[in-house]
Amino acid sequence: MHTVELREQALGLARQLGYCIREEWLGGNGGGQCEFAGRRWIFVDLAQSTTEQLEQVAETLRSDPAVYSLAVAPPLRKLLGTRKTA
Repeated sequence: MHTVELREQALGLARQLGYCIREEWLGGNGGGQCEFAGRRWIFVDLAQSTTEQLEQVAETLRSDPAVYSLAVAPPLRKLLGTRKTA
């Protein structure tokens, strides 16, 4: 599976978990997750490569325990290090 497809799947999974996504040009300084106004956000830095953006989103997903209760496609599951749900 291509990195772009994995990135889109990861963003979809983040949305499923209730994250709001902002894709912004941040000059390569990175993005990440934050919480404000009672909402969880992931800022994706469009100045970074697709691989870096994917890793940024994956890092957030790995830190959210709720991701382990969802069905995740095998390539994304491998990237996140999650196990198959029962």
